[in-house]
Amino acid sequence: MTAAAAKVPWSVRLAYAFPAFTLAVIGIPIYVFLPKFYTDTVGMDIAVVGVLLMAVRLFDAVTDPLIGHLSDEIRTPWGRRRPLIALGAAGLAFSLYFLFTPTEAPGNEQVLRFAGWLVALFLFWTLVTVPYEALGPELSDDYHERTTVFGWRDGFLIVGTLFAAASPSLSSGVLGFLGLPDHERARFTALALMYGPLVLAAAFFCVWRIREKNRVETAPAEPFWAGYAGVFRNRPFVILLSAYTVSAIGSNLPATLILYYVEYVLHSNRAELFLALYFVVGIVFIPFWVGLSRKTGKKAAWIGAMVINTLAFLGVFFLGPGDEAIYGVLVAISGIGFGAGLVLPSSIQADVIDYDELITGRRREGRYIGLWSVSKKLAAALGVGLGLWLLGRTGYAPDAAQSPMTILTLKSLYALVPCVCQLIAMVIIGFYPITEVRFREIRTRLQSMNTHSNDHR
Repeated sequence: MTAAAAKVPWSVRLAYAFPAFTLAVIGIPIYVFLPKFYTDTVGMDIAVVGVLLMAVRLFDAVTDPLIGHLSDEIRTPWGRRRPLIALGAAGLAFSLYFLFTPTEAPGNEQVLRFAGWLVALFLFWTLVTVPYEALGPELSDDYHERTTVFGWRDGFLIVGTLFAAASPSLSSGVLGFLGLPDHERARFTALALMYGPLVLAAAFFCVWRIREKNRVETAPAEPFWAGYAGVFRNRPFVILLSAYTVSAIGSNLPATLILYYVEYVLHSNRAELFLALYFVVGIVFIPFWVGLSRKTGKKAAWIGAMVINTLAFLGVFFLGPGDEAIYGVLVAISGIGFGAGLVLPSSIQADVIDYDELITGRRREGRYIGLWSVSKKLAAALGVGLGLWLLGRTGYAPDAAQSPMTILTLKSLYALVPCVCQLIAMVIIGFYPITEVRFREIRTRLQSMNTHSNDHR
């Protein structure tokens, strides 16, 4: 395949990247700000919030594979993925509003409302994200162009994350402009009113601009369990998924605990500034990692990024009150590898999907993305559930001086555990076997198979 043939038009890259921006915009409030909002403002017990957030991700462990299977097998005049994306976006915007605007209610009723809208939000989130991410591997068959496409998508994701990190200030500005009272509940209402329409606009732009490849399926529909059993026989994918899951656990603990760490360990109120610094550095270095992967290969570049993150973040454990400047430097250094941890695993995943097609004759992006999504969400669930639950067990109390045990637990979960996770992930991904040379052999054999199949129709 020539470079010209492999290049994906910028308008298609943009249409594919835009939903990542909006999903990140609502993701940060959900993962970072929502737990503290429900514990400190709404008044729910921190352990209950942690358990519910972890439980709903276990629910995702069922829905993600189901929707992945559905998006592979469904056939409509508009394609396999796009109708699901449109439907999911509408439900996501609706449930987002009700989750972010809780009414005053007695304890048990408040817990039930929170749990119900949380389940709805994550169900529709899955209905958008699994088919949406399954579009990505189909956009290019070129080893390096895929990294560029995912670089666009994950670059937009980081910009959305950066935008979301400023959500409290942004919502306060909107309330001030409208002359409305500025308090925590009002800020979350403003976020819901801003972000719901944004999700809809991005999803429908993607659905309108991108056309799915017309693939003629000659084989009968594949049963649910048989399809996923086949996925787990793909050894390169199992290695990739294992490494990614362990790495993601390490990444989600700091994402969940940064507000607590900055306030109670550093005694600072500049968490938004540190988040912004991390994300800005991350997006600036995405082109660097895309370029490096062309020279060293995707696996080596990803390992290099994890080494940088680990060495930088290890020092965070030893910080204390007043160490804002040192913390800022370490955050910036760890941000260098942040974008690589998004772009490169996704690009590698597209390659193992091609390998799956070679050994099975099927395109099963939905199933692979379904399992990938389970991995991401379970990692986030462990970060939220385990982190908040352990803090609750050590006696965490909102807006109060924390005990030495709580501080030690917080520092360990925020810094040490993620470093251990990254080290384990590096060892696992070292066994990944598909190099660029091997990938080109896979594509050559696939093209030969497809040509032979077309000649006999």
